[in-house]
Amino acid sequence: MAYILAAERDGSPAEMLANFRRYREYLAQVAPRFPASAHALATSDWFYNFQDHRCPHDAWLESLTITEPAAGLRGEERQLTIAMRLLGAYQDGHIEIRYPTVVSYRLDTWDGMKGHRDWRYDEFRLSDQGHLLHEIEWAGSGSTGRWLIEASDVEYSWKPLQAE
Repeated sequence: MAYILAAERDGSPAEMLANFRRYREYLAQVAPRFPASAHALATSDWFYNFQDHRCPHDAWLESLTITEPAAGLRGEERQLTIAMRLLGAYQDGHIEIRYPTVVSYRLDTWDGMKGHRDWRYDEFRLSDQGHLLHEIEWAGSGSTGRWLIEASDVEYSWKPLQAE
């Protein structure tokens, strides 16, 4: 069940506020089982505030890296890691998001001729197995893609351009 993706935000302002309220209630209800970093992001006062420069809304993807770090004598112990770097919506810093242990992912793009365009909406939920689900919608003049990443948790960092 989605709470604050495009289908839930494209209604009236009252409906959108009600959906955000339901999302906050959901996050409070699942807090004991929710990964700590993801919960801190989802409940922060800035992550979904489009006027905050750290918010990923309208950011542009610069890179996406999927790695499979190996351990063990033959490198047989493996896990997936996904990392992305975004140029913030105000073009004054970079957002780096990393999923340290990925369980599954689906990266769909149906109109990529001009890139992914803007990070439109996203939300964090728990999967049926109790892992973090991060669903991200990309859009330009229309919807361009949807990602669904299931992971142990998420790591976020904001790097102002002058600090790089």
